[in-house]
Amino acid sequence: MTDMTPERGARNLLLNCAEAKPGERLLIAYEPPGYGYFDADAVPCVAAAAEGLGLHVDTVDVGFNPDNPHLPAHLLHRFEAADIVLFLARLGDQLRFSEMPQGKKIIVSFALNRELFGSGFANGHHDAFLEIKDAVNGVLDRATHVRLTCPAGTDITGRPEMNLEADGDTSILRFPMSVFTPVPAYTFSGRAALAGFLTGTGSRYYDDYNVEFDAQVFARFEQGRLTGFEGGASDVARANAHYDRVSEKFGIDRNFIHSWHAGIHPGCGFPWDMRENYEKWGGAAFGNPRILHFHTCGAYAPGEISWNIVEPTIVIDGVTFWDRGVLPAGWRGDPGAIPLCRSPLCPSRPRYRLSPRSRAADVGHGLIESPDTC
Repeated sequence: MTDMTPERGARNLLLNCAEAKPGERLLIAYEPPGYGYFDADAVPCVAAAAEGLGLHVDTVDVGFNPDNPHLPAHLLHRFEAADIVLFLARLGDQLRFSEMPQGKKIIVSFALNRELFGSGFANGHHDAFLEIKDAVNGVLDRATHVRLTCPAGTDITGRPEMNLEADGDTSILRFPMSVFTPVPAYTFSGRAALAGFLTGTGSRYYDDYNVEFDAQVFARFEQGRLTGFEGGASDVARANAHYDRVSEKFGIDRNFIHSWHAGIHPGCGFPWDMRENYEKWGGAAFGNPRILHFHTCGAYAPGEISWNIVEPTIVIDGVTFWDRGVLPAGWRGDPGAIPLCRSPLCPSRPRYRLSPRSRAADVGHGLIESPDTC
């Protein structure tokens, strides 16, 4: 795909995700670049595209509150005057499983800057990934057995019991759409090979948000309950201390494993060193098919600590749908399945350009890169 531009990415958000119409009122709730997450060029990129489509654009600084994310009265008042609310701010992600004002199109952008708006991340047609999400949800809803594995030693099995009602997923629209509905973990058991680190889920932020390991660490769990970690003594101690600290800080269920899902969008990427900012990496790369992640530590979505599994294989009722991080462009195992991608991002031969290393701690720069076709 050679005609990707930031303008096209912004129009994809506005036309295909927000379904914006000329004359509608767009409120951009933004996080100032001084917080180090969204770049200064993100707001003007979207605002210019919106004005070109005939929208009335307003902006509001919502800052960043790591400890107490909420919608204050003055912001709710601004929402009332808008038809579409776009969060270029972590606040939207923090509240993605919370109640939002009714009757508004509320979108959280995971494209953090003009560069990502101009990449395959934002340029792949939004509708294509909605179809992929719905197709995966349908397969999982009918499934009786799922097995998750990866080259590093993950081996997890269970029977999915999907909640496809509105309260089973986020209360906002994601852009880009890059994951299917979370699969409840209470029927799953096994061993997860952690990708060299633990990081937060974006629900709340706290000091020492990330923990890196020196070698491979495994998390064992039974029926959605963490039973322990395996690996080097110092790494295991580090993992346990992190869970103790986070659960005590927020008064939450330390060992609760809430849910999991994997990426469906091969354009998701992070072309910088992930170790410089795990938070930004998580927001940009988690939707690539090469990443499967669990929501843990807390009996609510999305919990507070994320497990990332690299190059997952997902076998559903004997049919391989993800194969070592590759999501094929068409399914052959399910007679009711649609072709996975009609987007220009997904050619007939679905080979994605991936970093050859499998542990995130070893990968750093470019863990998830764009498809060869972009």
